[in-house]
Amino acid sequence: MKQNNIRQNLSLSEIFRSFLVALSLIFYPLLAMPQNHTEILYIGTYSENNSKGLYVMAFNREKLSAETIQTVHDKKSPTFLALHPEKKYLYAAYREGKDENDPAGTIVAYAIDEKTGKLSLINQVSSVGASPCHISVDPSGQVVFVSHYQGGNLSTFKILESGGISEAVSFVQHEGSSVHANQNKPHMHAMIPSHDGNWVYASDLGIDQILKYKVNPKKGSVKKDPEIFPVKAGSGPRHFVIHPALPYAYSVEELSNTVGIYTIEPKNGDLLLLGRVEMLSPKIRSDYNAAADIHLSVDGKWLYASNRGQDNLAIYQVDQETGLLTLQEHVPTGGQHPRNFKVDEKGELILVANMESDNVVFFRINDQTGIPEPTGKSITIPRAVFIEQLFLKYPGPSMGMAF
Repeated sequence: MKQNNIRQNLSLSEIFRSFLVALSLIFYPLLAMPQNHTEILYIGTYSENNSKGLYVMAFNREKLSAETIQTVHDKKSPTFLALHPEKKYLYAAYREGKDENDPAGTIVAYAIDEKTGKLSLINQVSSVGASPCHISVDPSGQVVFVSHYQGGNLSTFKILESGGISEAVSFVQHEGSSVHANQNKPHMHAMIPSHDGNWVYASDLGIDQILKYKVNPKKGSVKKDPEIFPVKAGSGPRHFVIHPALPYAYSVEELSNTVGIYTIEPKNGDLLLLGRVEMLSPKIRSDYNAAADIHLSVDGKWLYASNRGQDNLAIYQVDQETGLLTLQEHVPTGGQHPRNFKVDEKGELILVANMESDNVVFFRINDQTGIPEPTGKSITIPRAVFIEQLFLKYPGPSMGMAF
């Protein structure tokens, strides 16, 4: 009887060992797979200079290299992109209309393959306005906001259960002008939602206003009587960024090449101007200058703003008590016309899209000074405009390739 028990125990042990061996054979390829190819870059472009539209690229963080794994060109010039908060969907603003009779642009919704990051079409709708130049998604993942530069208007769309988008729910036409030659009519440029999703801040370069709209996420709409915050005449507010932890926001002003500093009233989201700082370097002579993009570091200690003309990034230290900015340095972007840039979500890199020189340049952020340091690494992308970043949760075997 005792021998039978011993044999049975041995048998069970052998079965268990065999089971572990089988598991190791199944999962070893996944465990052995290089884990530095689990990032995707989505790059929006103008459909010029042989651009292939929207680029989907596997990014190798260790080597600072990228390989195109897909291109998408459903319409012309997918210049601006936005990820859904759940990272399952990507929304693209195309400058071309939905059909030949549509003078507006097109908004396209894509599903993201969770293993590869590749895109598949869900649906597309008219943007309603002319020349969509910016797209964003509210924090709850229920509303898409679109700004139209030439139309001088904005539109909103309800996100459907499929990840697709409805026809436009809200459409608001701005009116007015300002003092600069480029301000003879409204030029909507960006809509940035508040962290709680109650408000969205609309920057209109043409009429020198930042407008705060009340958001209705369930309907996918905005209330059409905004609170208006005028800015200095001729400044041209373009893009807007909100501090991740403090009640401050920053507006890059294209025409005056300045950054406006605001405090945000916690109760109602109102803006109060604290001051503004210059962006241009006195050491560089340039006849043309136009401020473009603005972002904060992940920890909120540094602010970056790009300038087209001097072709550099202005770096500021953010006072963590007052929100005020102190200029630290100007760093050349390694190309021409830095229209947009991406601060890496890990806080390690800055990726700059230099549109006129057809390249995306990689910088490494000094974790002590916040200064972007050149790496000598870049990729060629014709007419690069915008960069979005995705970390894959379930990378497929194809993402283990070295490049």
